[in-house]
Amino acid sequence: MKKLIYIMMVLGLVFTSCDPMDDIYSAIDAQEEVIVGDVELILTDDDYDELGVDGGFSTLDEVKTLMPNYLSDLYPVWGDGSSAIIHYKMKDGLSNLPEVVELTNAESYYLANSDYPMGGSNAIGFFPNEDPLEYIGDILEANIPSPEEGDIILTTYKQYVGEVTTGLSDYYEASFNGDLSGFEAINVMGSKDWYASSYGDYEYAKISAYGDGQNEDWLISPEIDLTDQTNASFQINQAAPFINGDWDLISVLVSTDYTTGSDHTAATWDELTIETMPSGEDYDYDYVLSELVDLSAYNGESIHVAFKYIATDSTAPTWQIDFAVIKVPGIEGTTDSKGTYFQYTNGSWEAMEGVYYLSTSDYNSMGTESGTPGRYDNFDSTIIPENYLPTFLSKMDSYAQEEDNLIVMYKYYAGTTSVKGNLYTVVDGEWTANDPVTQFGHDGNNWVPDNTIKYTFTQADYDSLGTEYGFPGYYDNFDVREGTDNYESPESILAYINTVLLNNFPGMAEGQKFAVLYDVYSGTAEVWEMRVVLSGGVYVLQ
Repeated sequence: MKKLIYIMMVLGLVFTSCDPMDDIYSAIDAQEEVIVGDVELILTDDDYDELGVDGGFSTLDEVKTLMPNYLSDLYPVWGDGSSAIIHYKMKDGLSNLPEVVELTNAESYYLANSDYPMGGSNAIGFFPNEDPLEYIGDILEANIPSPEEGDIILTTYKQYVGEVTTGLSDYYEASFNGDLSGFEAINVMGSKDWYASSYGDYEYAKISAYGDGQNEDWLISPEIDLTDQTNASFQINQAAPFINGDWDLISVLVSTDYTTGSDHTAATWDELTIETMPSGEDYDYDYVLSELVDLSAYNGESIHVAFKYIATDSTAPTWQIDFAVIKVPGIEGTTDSKGTYFQYTNGSWEAMEGVYYLSTSDYNSMGTESGTPGRYDNFDSTIIPENYLPTFLSKMDSYAQEEDNLIVMYKYYAGTTSVKGNLYTVVDGEWTANDPVTQFGHDGNNWVPDNTIKYTFTQADYDSLGTEYGFPGYYDNFDVREGTDNYESPESILAYINTVLLNNFPGMAEGQKFAVLYDVYSGTAEVWEMRVVLSGGVYVLQ
């Protein structure tokens, strides 16, 4: 544990009730001294071992659950009003900086094939010589209705790398990498459902009703628009162990009259005939890529593709779909999946500076073997971002200067895939992740998460309230002697505190707390504290 700041004091007077003077009288009567400490800690591997977490926390709730008892063990005599600022690591590398959280929560827009400059030729990405940033602002303008100032969009797209030729273009692809690729899962019978899974080199959609008896489940694609396409074809990479020749238990279907979310039994479904199939034998999880299945019967139509699974009392196959793709005549070539954050500013969409979204090639550059980011193009609890990104950034920008900053956003898998990120800063010549910070306060009984900011009035604060005789700036304190000409009641001191805090800390969020220390004269010079919270735009007593 690295201890940054350690302050301890004895505090006898604290305002906490609706009438602060009652608190003062009670504290005087009780004559009870409270030991108050303030500390700022950076947790180390030894701390994580003591806490029973391996290398960092998995969730913020875990931080809030484990740290109170840990702080009690470290500082058993500290009491009400004590504070602890904790720097720690999250296994997902996520920072709780507001600017990073805002990017994490941003909406996404995935470019459709028709958005690309050569989309009319069935290109599924920007050409190597096209700058995506020259096009995306206009694409968002045409596709995002009624944006508001400051809105942020993560725009994801593909760009061809290397040679581009005329051939077959991947017009639509369901990759099932960490999720169900937007497919609709419908359970008709039994307790099993489709879900996203992974093993070895593969991420896939999976279902198995082993041990569950009769089951029927559908996995239905979003609408796929083939109205401007001809001679499309379908291809699937799949494994189907334990089917034992009962191939009618799994089927690939196509409908032209189904609507997402409606009754799938009311639609008409055509079964595709696929000749190249897996062996279906027990424990044979080898994937087999099918032939191209002709979809020309659906020229000019919009379709849905469905994967229908059935299990009986005697046979419960496992069905794993690595990917499914619809190909059309068009542009063929290798693509790199990329992303850029755009913000709506002064009436137009502009690429955000200081933010970098990892591409497929970036993940691959950090390793493609098992246990590395390029295996599935993401990080997870065992493939920790901080173990890879500092080296990656040093290679990407070898001329970075001390204190240069960059927010790096990436995909993270934890049951499902989501976007997370962190701020990286060059410190002593090395890119360093920003550790998240949570503040805890002691409420007199326990340590609790607390956003309280401790603030001490300065001479400038007193002066800002007036320097003439009778005002706080004349003696740089508040006169709390009742009956005197310059007496300041708790209510008037609260009003002065509002003036100072609203001026010094504009834009604070509702619920922000302050513990304000200020000088008083009660016949002798003292330091008092008032605890306030922002409510309805003004600070009120806690």
